[in-house]
Amino acid sequence: MLDLAVQWVGLSDFTDVGQIEEDGTTFAENARKKALGYGKATGLWTIADDSGLVVDALGGEPGVKSSRFSGEQLKGDEESCSPAVQDRSLIDHRNMAKVLTLLKRVPKEARTARFVCCLCLASTEEVLVQTRGTLEGLIAEKEIGQNGFGYDPIFFVPSLNKTVGQLTPEEKNAISHRGEAIRKLKPLLEELLAKP
Repeated sequence: MLDLAVQWVGLSDFTDVGQIEEDGTTFAENARKKALGYGKATGLWTIADDSGLVVDALGGEPGVKSSRFSGEQLKGDEESCSPAVQDRSLIDHRNMAKVLTLLKRVPKEARTARFVCCLCLASTEEVLVQTRGTLEGLIAEKEIGQNGFGYDPIFFVPSLNKTVGQLTPEEKNAISHRGEAIRKLKPLLEELLAKP
């Protein structure tokens, strides 16, 4: 989505760079920490994101713990996965199951939620740009759709009458929290690149 005249590299291109711990209390804090940390480690401008699901009836959870809401994945669990879950990682299934269980008695109108994405562009020394994108919706009562990842099959978008798990990648990019954050970032990055 950032189709600029830039040579892009990923963390996999740097075998000696360790993982930055995401121990911040907000998405923005984690994105800043990763962008600055990886920028210093690689000597390059770095874009990092942190994103997740915020459910109002759960007081904002899973929030920054979205990817590990149900706990850490255990080795060997993939083998015991039922056929209904084989197309999705077991940890995604467990996370969705936990949210659905916690919302079991919550009425539809109170199942409001949003996906949030915070992006940060940093140099080796400072934050250059930060953007934020959101996608508003409701938590469905069951998993619907096999596309996407994470909580997509339980995140219902009323204007489309579908879960994100039912959207094509192109449809998802057009409305997603990450897509919005990237669309906000692109012109700001273009301005920075145009400076002498």
